[in-house]
Parts: sequence; structure tokens; C-alpha cells
Amino acid sequence: MTDTLQHEGVALALRVFESTGPARASVVIGGAMGVRQDFYTDFAQWLAGQGLRVTTFDYRGSGASAPVSLKGYQADLFDWARDYEAVVAHAKAALPEAPLYLLGHSLGAQLPGLFQRPERVAGLLSVAAGSGYWRENAPQLKRTVLYFWHVAVPLATRLWGYFPGRRLRKVGDLPAGVVLQWRKWCLHPRYSVGAEGQAVGASYGRVRFPVLAWSMTDDELMTLRGTHSLVGLYANAPQHIEAISPQQVAARRIGHFGFFRDHFQATLWPRAAQTFMTWPVMAEGDVTPQTA
Repeated sequence: MTDTLQHEGVALALRVFESTGPARASVVIGGAMGVRQDFYTDFAQWLAGQGLRVTTFDYRGSGASAPVSLKGYQADLFDWARDYEAVVAHAKAALPEAPLYLLGHSLGAQLPGLFQRPERVAGLLSVAAGSGYWRENAPQLKRTVLYFWHVAVPLATRLWGYFPGRRLRKVGDLPAGVVLQWRKWCLHPRYSVGAEGQAVGASYGRVRFPVLAWSMTDDELMTLRGTHSLVGLYANAPQHIEAISPQQVAARRIGHFGFFRDHFQATLWPRAAQTFMTWPVMAEGDVTPQTA
């Protein structure tokens, strides 16, 4: 079902995939930077078929939540975190007695640390996500990323009034405030916490829901080191990291985006569904951080 959620004067585009049979849990998919919610449709439909109620959405200023022109459009990553949390609240209200889980793809696993009400969330499955700090990027990205951050982003954003990613074939069109704040995060060794200061560090520290992170060994953007750095920001959350290689699932490639391709319907997708079906709801204060 296609719908819109009115939030802070912005119409957020979202889609709800109702479960086949009684829903055992809700799942909100938080998308990667510059990736439209449509990219997650096949996976969301499949999850719904496993008895989960799934919601996808576009952050303000992106995808179907974008205005006609992004020039001068005001939005930053704090706005996006509030958008994400508004969708979580909407999904939780629809199924209040069931646990609500997040599946965060890249940026979608970074922003939950900024939630004001993290207690609504029963767990975060992080897929192909890392801190974004440029020195922890994958080798092929690291060779070009400093030009991107120091030349392409500031110059193009100044000229166009937003980041024209589609024109440049980089990331996608982004509001100026989003891309410039993301730049600041990616140039700091402690990413969002280091770039924004004590208040953001305290926000991540309030998270108590468990974090399970899957790092793809052939990810062309993120690294296992970056995944450890990101998960480490959730300092008081139960946490576990797994490295997944294509060989483990009889595939030639997974990469940063491959998890959501339907040829993983028989391998990686059931692992995600099983996680959501069997993940215990953590009692508040039950914190036993561990990383593997």
C-alpha cells in the first residue's frame, strides 16, 4: 500500500507491505544514501510473505519525498533521522503489541543512533553499513573519495544549490544540507559522534536495542573495520558482527547492494527473516555488548 506520512510539514512517501497472515513483527527498512525505497520492494514483499509487516520510505528531499526542485531545499541528516523515527512511530502504532525491528542498509544503520525514542525498537539488523570515515572505506573507493569530498561535493553543491548526483553519476541528488553534513561526518575519524560532539555521542549511548551487523567481504564501499567502528558507536547496546562472503552463499558477488537482489531469496533473505522471527525482545537495561 502506497501512503504518505505528514511529518513536520513534510509529506513523507512510504509503502506498507502487509503480512501474509497475522503479523509476528514489524520491520522498517531504512535506506542507504541516495537509494529510493523502490529498490527494496522485492525484499519487502518477500518478507511480508514470511509473516512480517514491512514499511519502506523515502527521506525528505529524496525519492518520492522530494520536491520538484532541490535547489535551496532545507534538510540535513538530523532531519532524516527524525523522518526515520516518525516512520518507526507510525509502524509501531499500527502494530503496537508486536516487536518492531529495523533493517538498516548503510546510512539506514547509522541514523538510529540519533533517535529520541530508541525504546520503540526491538533490534537493528545492519546490512553493508560502516562508519563512512574515509580512511575506513574500501580500497577502490578510498582512491577517489578525497577528490569527491574536497572538490566535487563543495563545488557542485555551491554551483547548483544541491548535490546533482544523478548528473554526476554519484550517489544521487541530495539536499545541500544533507551532503555537506555527510561530508563533515566522513572526514572525521569518529564519524557522526566525532563531527557533532557530545550530544550525539550521548544519543548513541542511550540505545539499548541489540545490533546485529552483516559486513560483506566484497563490499566496494564499506569495510569490516568500518563496520566495527559504526557498531562501536552504539556503546551500550548488545552487539554482534558477522562477515559474510559470496562463497558462503554460493554467489559470485554480494557487494554493497547485492543483498537486496532477488537471487538471494534462497540464502540471505531467509537468514534475515529468521533473525526477525527469533530475535528475543531485550528487556530495558539488559545490555551485554559483544563483538565477533
